[in-house]
Amino acid sequence: MITTVGAKPACLVNASVTYVGNDQIYAFGGFDQYTDEVYNHVLRLNLASRQWNLVDNYGDIPGVRMGHTANLWQGDKLLVFGGENEHRQHLSDIIVFDLKTAYWTQPELHGASPRGRARHSAVIHDEKLYISGGQTGHDSVLDDICYLDLKTWTWSRSWKFVPRYDHASWVWNGRIWIFGGINDEMEKNTEIWWLDLRGSPGFEQAMAYGTADRQLVSRFQRDPRAIANPTPGQQAAGSTGYLANSSVQSYPSTLTAARSPYTAPGSISSLKFHSSPNLPSQAAGMHFHVFSSGCMLDFVTPAELSCETSLSSLELDTLRWQKLADGKDLFSPNFRWHYCTMNAEGTHAWLLGSSVEPSGDGNGMTGGEYLSDVLAIDLRKYGILGNELASDSRAKIPSSDANVGSYLTGIGADLSTTFDKAPETGSGADFIITAYPDDYDIESPVEQPSSSSDAVIPQSRPIHVHKLILHARWPHFARLWSAQMAEFHSKKMHIPEPYSAVRAFLFYLYSDSIAPNPQNGPSINDVAGMLVMANIYDMPRLRLLCVNRLGKELDIEHAAFIWERAGTAGEEWLRRRAAAFCLNNWGRIVRTRAFKNLQHTALLELCEEIDTEGRAVSGEELEMMGALSRPFGGSGSNRKRSLGSAGVVAVGDDDEGEELEDDGMDVN
Repeated sequence: MITTVGAKPACLVNASVTYVGNDQIYAFGGFDQYTDEVYNHVLRLNLASRQWNLVDNYGDIPGVRMGHTANLWQGDKLLVFGGENEHRQHLSDIIVFDLKTAYWTQPELHGASPRGRARHSAVIHDEKLYISGGQTGHDSVLDDICYLDLKTWTWSRSWKFVPRYDHASWVWNGRIWIFGGINDEMEKNTEIWWLDLRGSPGFEQAMAYGTADRQLVSRFQRDPRAIANPTPGQQAAGSTGYLANSSVQSYPSTLTAARSPYTAPGSISSLKFHSSPNLPSQAAGMHFHVFSSGCMLDFVTPAELSCETSLSSLELDTLRWQKLADGKDLFSPNFRWHYCTMNAEGTHAWLLGSSVEPSGDGNGMTGGEYLSDVLAIDLRKYGILGNELASDSRAKIPSSDANVGSYLTGIGADLSTTFDKAPETGSGADFIITAYPDDYDIESPVEQPSSSSDAVIPQSRPIHVHKLILHARWPHFARLWSAQMAEFHSKKMHIPEPYSAVRAFLFYLYSDSIAPNPQNGPSINDVAGMLVMANIYDMPRLRLLCVNRLGKELDIEHAAFIWERAGTAGEEWLRRRAAAFCLNNWGRIVRTRAFKNLQHTALLELCEEIDTEGRAVSGEELEMMGALSRPFGGSGSNRKRSLGSAGVVAVGDDDEGEELEDDGMDVN
């Protein structure tokens, strides 16, 4: 929690709050919820010094506005679009704020501007600013999408998409996605929509000046009154349509003729979530939807009334919800959060808000009228990879001609073919690594002969590797080699971990991947063992990859082992998540091999994860309490379960420990 000082902004509503890097957050515009005064102030928060400052800004200073969007562009500029001014006029202008010079400019645009709007969404991808939805005059909800080509500053035409405002949008895997917000029936919803951008000339080709029906009379691009009669003491706006330090501006959207909606050039799909154990209710709490690492994150924060809070994720590749953390572990009930912003890498998020506790002097609420507090969240602690690492894990770099069919990418596909091949095969291996056999109990005492220096250490079969690859990819080995330790001379090394985990760890050094694969990829047990090794050898990237995969693939068969390994590696979030999974599925967990193989002390620790008032409850009692969505049944096989409202009945075999899942998804 960061408590700020300085020129803390008034309790702004519908302002833009953007993290711009270098521990700085910029806030622009918005209105005061008590006085209804609309602002065009620029405020900067330095997270390192915890200081708010009012920024002196110059150039074509935009007029006051609220409900606009501000996107970080090229790393050092804010791209502001639209909003609503103090006269309830909806804007469709573009203004660029240079963060280095604090100078505003308004680029000369081409093509007809989209309708003015507020409370829309905007996302930059491939040098295009995509605008979707929002509100306009008479409180109507817009259902269009368009983009501004930032290379030519040319607007595309508008296409029909989905009516939304106060929603979130982002681009992932060649699609633009929309979630949350309020629809044209003024209802919050649980639908996610996406539009394919790939393979469409309308999205992939740069817009030329005046293309298609996008001709506009040049005089409509600026307000002639502002040019002819500049306010005394201020410079004329020229071609920008703005007066410095003035709210006078043009509204080209009011001059644009109404156009019939066009069909989008890409396919539009939607999916509605009806129910799921991990689906956060969109009707309760204050929600912030952001995108990171191929997932839509939903921060469900406390609202005025008490409600269940959480941090959940929706994996876009599988469209499955996961609860990453309970709200009580993240959000204090004594704070209300009003804005959320994230860094470009998608590894950190910041919530801005204030305390609702009464002040000690009896003069009202502490911080209640200010964005006085910031909650900084390191998303990597919850298994989030970050955008760069998540994109690296996707198959983008083709393998070489030698391994066209490999599931790996780039040079890793070639190096993996030389892994663990004896030197006599021509592989060039020049180093041997051994480990404990997989069936060896690491915690059992080692047999001691007469001389304690000649302790018998059981070893697995040798793993043949290359010094060059280990030196380049494994910092611990590089240090060991530079110090010319015993391994330097013997060309051998023993790692006191199970053989399968060590082999998977070494294969990662060759392939740079821990992705599952039917033939070569590491299993869940291997990844759990690699997590411990990543902790021992201080390899944060591998550690994050392991936590991410284990968190996603947590299941009945491996949960107890993942819990034990997470504790050994010091991964508290994964340990708590695995413990909660074990307790929620206790009857199945205790019958797994992973649970039975736990050490005695680990068994006791897992049993103590439940609070002191906890007790075991039978399935029949849970069913009577309404805690189960299906009949629990007896211990015999042929247990029946109805799926949703479709009336489909499936027959399962309990002995296999398998369970049919109702994802609660309705594909439209």
